[in-house]
Amino acid sequence: MAAVKMRLMYISLVLLGALCVYFSVNDLSFLQKVPFAFKKEDGRFLQLPDIDCKQNPPFLVLLVTSSHKQMFARLVIRNTWGRETVVMGKRIKTFFLLGSSPSKNVSRAVAQEAWRYHDIIQKDFVDAYFNLTLKTMMGIEWIHHFCPQAAFVMKTDSDMFVNIHYLTELLLKKNRTTRFFTGFLKMNEFPIREKQNKWFVSKYEYPWDRYPPFCSGTGYVFSSDVASQVYDVAGSIPFLKLEDVFVGLCLAKLKIGLEELHSKQTFF
Repeated sequence: MAAVKMRLMYISLVLLGALCVYFSVNDLSFLQKVPFAFKKEDGRFLQLPDIDCKQNPPFLVLLVTSSHKQMFARLVIRNTWGRETVVMGKRIKTFFLLGSSPSKNVSRAVAQEAWRYHDIIQKDFVDAYFNLTLKTMMGIEWIHHFCPQAAFVMKTDSDMFVNIHYLTELLLKKNRTTRFFTGFLKMNEFPIREKQNKWFVSKYEYPWDRYPPFCSGTGYVFSSDVASQVYDVAGSIPFLKLEDVFVGLCLAKLKIGLEELHSKQTFF
């Protein structure tokens, strides 16, 4: 009888341990206890691009994070890889993501640029490097509200060069339009705790020792349904100034796995 009890106790402990491991890997509900949560409704749109996705949905929308002082970089992109084009019969559109500025002259210049090119998405939050999460989520929010008809979305930066033709070819070959997320995979990254480092994250901001899998913020591509899912879940995720990690946290909660599109980093 004692042996049976010991065996049952052993089995119970094994099951309890397995459950603990499972929830530590798969359940991110504990993140809701973090003091800083992302607020989806922060800021209002100041500039919106001129496009009707319902009438003529693009195959690929490129969201390029930029700053006010990068006007020349935006002009270069408009005249090179970011110009409106059709690749392999698929429509491509490029938009620039900007925050706001306290300077009236800068705000006026951005408004004039938006009126001229109709390709700026801007919201009422301070345009600063460590607001990159807000800027990226603004683009995702815009897709969710105004362009869910797009097949794919790419988030990239204004100092990147994107091989649009090759990327389109890879996406057509992949033939995936739901729950798809790809880029330069970061599968085993740790928070940087050195305060002098640009990407320093304190234990108060992120108390855990490892990041979930995420894609480098230099450029990642996802199906448009992921934009809506990330936007919906973002309010339950702790706010991080590292936008690529923040998006990775959203994907982890959604249980959306990262996929390799190509073995070489050649589309951005």
